[in-house]
Amino acid sequence: MTMETALCAGIDGCRGGWIVAAWTGAGPLSLTRIAALADLFSGDDAPRIAAIDIPIGLPERSGPRGRAAERLVRPLLGRRQSSVFSVPARAAVAAGLGAGDEATRYRAACAAARAASDPPRAVAKQSFHLFPKIAEADALLRGRADLRDRLIECHPEAAFWAMNGQAELTRAKKVKGRPCPDGLRLRIDLLAAAGLPTDALSTQTANALRAGLDDLVDACACLWTARRALDGKALRFPDPPERDAFGLPIGIHA
Repeated sequence: MTMETALCAGIDGCRGGWIVAAWTGAGPLSLTRIAALADLFSGDDAPRIAAIDIPIGLPERSGPRGRAAERLVRPLLGRRQSSVFSVPARAAVAAGLGAGDEATRYRAACAAARAASDPPRAVAKQSFHLFPKIAEADALLRGRADLRDRLIECHPEAAFWAMNGQAELTRAKKVKGRPCPDGLRLRIDLLAAAGLPTDALSTQTANALRAGLDDLVDACACLWTARRALDGKALRFPDPPERDAFGLPIGIHA
């Protein structure tokens, strides 16, 4: 990735790694796969700002309906609001990454989440499966204070809501866990209307990167958000973001 393409980046998790979308503002879109987040910020060509579809900033205790960021974004998305899950307390994430098999770790995470939430609430399986990636982003930002204003949290569906004139999207990206072609096409068309090149957003490219087409589309939504943040135009929920116990910002950008 060159200095130009690395000015802004969008990052979405995929099985075994991360998909990174970047664009200079001219020419083709860059879509790459990295194994670790730290790889993106290890050289002189690191992006000035990157938006990532992963929670940043973990609460010590989780309130009703999650962090303020989730509570503010969720009602905006209408029928897509189920894509915004409540982020559990830091202790739950730590417990879910402990010793034992998946079932044991999930029980430990649920027990820790109930003890650190009001009212007591277990961990959703969708959230639990993201714990390794949540912990990876958390460790990177706790270890590198210089990245705390450069790696920002984004939710792709919030980005698409903003692209769509701050209106609910009528078609889902997935139905019963399977990609929905109409929903993906709607989002690709929104990216194109926003000025991003979309020729590379294909199943063929996704297969070459060992990812899903939805991962590529979401990385581009994060890229769009990063470019808005660089220009000072991104929406923030809440604004200003809150901070967790380690000083990490808690806020969804769109």
